[in-house]
Amino acid sequence: MAFTEQQQSQLDKIQLDASWKSALSEFLLSTKMEELKQFLVAEKNADKLIYPPSSLIFNALNTTPLSHVKVVIIGQDPYHGPNQAHGLSFSVQKGLALPPSLRNIFHELNTDLNIPISKHGNLTDWATQGVLLLNSVLTVEAGQPTSHQKQGWEDFTDHVIDVLNEQCEHIVFILWGAYAQRKGQRIDPNKHLILKAAHPSPLAANRGGFFGCKVFSKTNNYLKQNGIEPINWQLDA
Repeated sequence: MAFTEQQQSQLDKIQLDASWKSALSEFLLSTKMEELKQFLVAEKNADKLIYPPSSLIFNALNTTPLSHVKVVIIGQDPYHGPNQAHGLSFSVQKGLALPPSLRNIFHELNTDLNIPISKHGNLTDWATQGVLLLNSVLTVEAGQPTSHQKQGWEDFTDHVIDVLNEQCEHIVFILWGAYAQRKGQRIDPNKHLILKAAHPSPLAANRGGFFGCKVFSKTNNYLKQNGIEPINWQLDA
């Protein structure tokens, strides 16, 4: 697709991995993206604190380029507490307490693959191996959960999923909870593996359907069956 000089200038300003920028260029140049940008500018001009920092909004896509994606874990929106969100779903920076959902994820990982429970919650090691940790909404106002929903991010991340669905094969989509499962309705089960379970949040997980879901071993078995290097789920110290 050929771009005008103005369009190319717009794309050049976006801090996004080249493979994703190319695949998503039509949306990045769309009216919807412009409206989303204007919303974020207005929020900042109103002195609202936005998480994650601007440089980390596209961290999931920048850490896991399109050709590297093996697994997708879909979250909802970023953590809204200080210093938590860094652009990867369910992940928090080192040195912070583990959020309850992430603690439950680590417990399931321990039960499933006998991997020791990590002392930190930074999942960058997963992302660099090909686990796209994609929130549906990529920004949030500090202390205001779901505050940036229905502003255009859902359309953007739908396009991300569409690109993966159409251009790739044998990706594992891990859909925890009803929200992620609705988001995943656009995925072709004949080309990819779709793993569904309850959400790992304490309220949902304790009702049943999360613990014992064994998504980590199922993911690696599927990858190996298709000649793809499995994920080492154990995090570095």
